[in-house]
Amino acid sequence: MKKLISYIFPIYNEYGNIDHLYKTMKELLNQNNKYDYEMIFVNDGSQDNSLEKLLQLQKVDERVTVINFARNFGHQVAVTAGLDHVNGDAVIIMDSDMQDPPHVSFDLVKKWEEGYDVVYAQRRSRRDSILKRITANVFYRLLDKLADVDIPRNTGDFRLLDRRVVKQLNKFREHNRFLRGLVSYVGFKQTGVLFDRDKRLSGKTGYPLKRMVKFAIDGLLGFSWTPIRLITKLGYFISLLSFIGIIYAIAMKFLRPDVTVPGWTFIVISILFIGGIQLVTLGVLGNYIGRIYTESQNRPLYIIENVYRSNKSRKG
Repeated sequence: MKKLISYIFPIYNEYGNIDHLYKTMKELLNQNNKYDYEMIFVNDGSQDNSLEKLLQLQKVDERVTVINFARNFGHQVAVTAGLDHVNGDAVIIMDSDMQDPPHVSFDLVKKWEEGYDVVYAQRRSRRDSILKRITANVFYRLLDKLADVDIPRNTGDFRLLDRRVVKQLNKFREHNRFLRGLVSYVGFKQTGVLFDRDKRLSGKTGYPLKRMVKFAIDGLLGFSWTPIRLITKLGYFISLLSFIGIIYAIAMKFLRPDVTVPGWTFIVISILFIGGIQLVTLGVLGNYIGRIYTESQNRPLYIIENVYRSNKSRKG
């Protein structure tokens, strides 16, 4: 029996990309008949006609499975749902906007056949806006410095996972998900393949600035205790400065009473400085506490309205 390779495509308002994506994938898979394939499209509460387009494909291609969420749950959760439903010996996660070139997926497969369990696509170049490139560079540099696990730079979710890795990832059910961090955390034999990322074919990105910031916070707080450690060190440093200030104030009062004039500048600056530090530290602590609250609710990661799968689909 041939090995089965599963593709996962998260879909959010991708109506303008689906036809081209499917046509490209169909041609690519038909040219490589060494394996069997399934394509899992996770409709993440799209507000356009993406679902109708996906259901048309599912009716004519038994390799297509459509998972339809009851509402939008986010890109990382959509990928997670795909991982929960795959049957493949290897699983390839790809974006649906054609920025991840489908043909590169077979470069990942070659490395998998060489014995690697995780093969991540590493961007050699990217055709994004200047803002996106700058923020991505800053994010990866911070992540490299602060994260407690080694997360490769310039990588997204475009990667191949062996079935063994998928089984381990499916044990992690935290809500604030950062999948590339989880993949690094589980270990196994990993390597990268360089590629040039294309421009988005059509539509708007599913990661505007607000979501990018949240995603960055998920990555930093989900895989690093550094913010907490920095708060502790900052507290010690401020305490030391305060102690020095007290010694200075007492010394000036007794040694130079003639120049010691009660004033408001030093007091106001001190209060504002200490108050600002307290608000920052409380904000960081609040983020961690909020995550604890979310996990304690133990709600499901996602809610599926329907799964459309061919009866002939190969079961794992």
